[in-house]
Order: sequence, then C-alpha cells, then structure tokens
Amino acid sequence: MKAGRLLLLVVMAALVGAFFAFDLGRYLSLDYFVAQQAAIESYRASHPWQTALAFFLLYVAVTGLSLPGAALMTLVGGAIFGLLLGTVIISFASTIGATLAFLAARFLLRDGVQRRFGDRLAAINAGVAKDGPFYLFTLRLVPIFPFFVINLVMGLTPLRAATFYWVSQLGMLPATLVYVNAGREIGQIESLSGILSPGLLLSFVLLGLFPLVAKQAVALVRARKVYAPWPRPKRFDRNLVVIGAGSAGLVSAYIASAVKAKVTLIERHRMGGDCLNTGCVPSKALIRTARFLADVRRARDLGVRVATAEIDFAEVMERVRRVVRTVQPHDSVERYAGLGVDVVIGGARITSPWTVEATTAEAARTLNTRAIVIATG
Repeated sequence: MKAGRLLLLVVMAALVGAFFAFDLGRYLSLDYFVAQQAAIESYRASHPWQTALAFFLLYVAVTGLSLPGAALMTLVGGAIFGLLLGTVIISFASTIGATLAFLAARFLLRDGVQRRFGDRLAAINAGVAKDGPFYLFTLRLVPIFPFFVINLVMGLTPLRAATFYWVSQLGMLPATLVYVNAGREIGQIESLSGILSPGLLLSFVLLGLFPLVAKQAVALVRARKVYAPWPRPKRFDRNLVVIGAGSAGLVSAYIASAVKAKVTLIERHRMGGDCLNTGCVPSKALIRTARFLADVRRARDLGVRVATAEIDFAEVMERVRRVVRTVQPHDSVERYAGLGVDVVIGGARITSPWTVEATTAEAARTLNTRAIVIATG
C-alpha cells in the first residue's frame, strides 16, 4: 500500500476509533441535546456565525467518517437554526461530507477492487457510465440503502466526483427540508400541549409520506424515460389487450370485461391454453383414473376383500377428451364474445408500449390500447 493511502487509512481509523473509545456518540444523542438546549440557544444568540461554522464542520466530519448521528443532527440543526439557515447548512455539509467519504473510498479501495474484480464489474461500470447520475439520484431520493453505504460503493465506480456532488446535493435536498422542518417544530415545543400543535403534526405526517411520494416521483421519472422513444396516442381504442388465452389471459379478460372495459383477447392456437388442452384438465382426469386403480390394488388395506379392475387405455383417453370437451365451452370464443370481449385468433406483436399488431389468416391490424397483459405461458 502506498504511503499516502496508508496515512489516510491510519488517520481515519484513529478518528473512528476515538469516537467509539471515548463514547463521543453520547454528544450526538437526543438526551444530550435536550439537556443542553438552553445553553446551545444562548451561545448561538451571542455567537451566531461561530455556532453555524462549528455545526457545519461537525456535520461534515460525521458524514465524512460515516459515523452514526447524521439524522439526529439534521433534526437538531432545524431546532437550532430554523428552516432556511438549517437547510442551507445541512444541505452543503451533508453533501461535502458524503463526497469526502466517496473520495476516500475511491482513493483507498477502487484500484484494488477494479483490478481484482474488473471482469465481474464490467456490466456495473458500463451501467454507471451510462445512467450513473439517475441511479444515484434515485438512491438519494428513496434511500433503499443507508447513505454511508451509497457513498462508499459509488466511490468504487467510474462516476465522476463532480457528478456525485451535484446529484447528491439535489437528491438529498427534499429529505433535508422535511427533516429540518420537523426539527424546527420539535425545537419550538415549550409545553406538553405543544406536542399536538398543527405544525408538529404536519411535520410528522410529512416524514411518513415523504418516502412514498419520493418513490412515486422516481417511478414517474423512470416511466417517462422508458416511454420517451414512443409518442403516446391522444386517444385509445381499447382499454386492454390481452395476449394469450390461457388461464391468466382468460381471467384478465373476464375481469376487465366485467368492469365494462373495452378488451381484445388474442390467442394464436387454442382457447384455454395449456391448462385446458394439455395440462391441468387432462392431467387431473388421468390422475383420477390412476388413483382409482391404486385404491383397487390396495383394497385389502382399505378393508375390501376382493376388488378388481380392467383398464382400457383407449377408454381412459376418451374420458380425458370428454372432460376437456365438458370444460371447453367455459373458455370458448363464443362465451368471451358474449361477455363483450373482442377475441382474435392469430398472432400478436407488441410494436410500442401502446400498440399491438394482431395478425390473422385474413389480414393484420394494429390495436391501440392503454394497457397490455402478456399471458403467453
């Protein structure tokens, strides 16, 4: 290991070790803040910029060294500095600290990891090179993994440090606003009645709703990105096109028609699919006969002295076909047409997220639809 890397590793290990050895985490606890809140407020009133700078540097150190306590410090920052100043301080401090952790992981580990696992990481590196900013923004907005893990793992990828910084600043800003606002409301509690104040209740609601809203926002952005190459039709001729008239396709078409949706069901071969024609229904008919023969063979075990059976396999298969014919009307073109489903016997090819080309023996036509169910087995 080069001297520079060794020195950085020793310094970081010493700082992290001191944090835990001297139990410095107790100063980043809610109990400590509540006990010292009056003194902190008094000091901030007489030394506003010094307090802001000290808090900023402490926040950078905590996030840069990946120490626990950043979430609580965000709430405390809102209580001490208010919404506007607290958001500015914490937004820049958290991003700078995250970038320092990112750079440390890159400096210490990336070369070794890429050298040893480069072949296995080729696809990941290509994905990050192509869509790295979007991946990072998604992880920042909807924290599937802890932020310190994201900082360290991203440092092992080819993502540029400048890109990491601005995407992190932008992606963490909404959550920072929500948490700082919650801290500001908590800091204003002066009595037990303050716990039920509208502002505090709204802040707790925002804390709960934010991950859900962020997840939906990311899903919408991802959907727009996926659908971007294809223009969305201004109107749709159908609500649903179902490809495949097996078990899943038939149920999908049935439910859609029951709620008065305009549905087209496309089947290339036989209605009912594998389940009716070659799978569930025929196999269960065969199993019923086989179970009867097995019971005959173990008649004495069942308390029957004499039981015989003579099998005619042709008759067995005729019964199987008869059972299939009994069920067939329930899955037929006529039944589904009677339910209001447009049934097409032919092939299907999806040509865009909203269009399906249906090909029959006579002709081909393009179906315009809001949604597509692929139930091809």
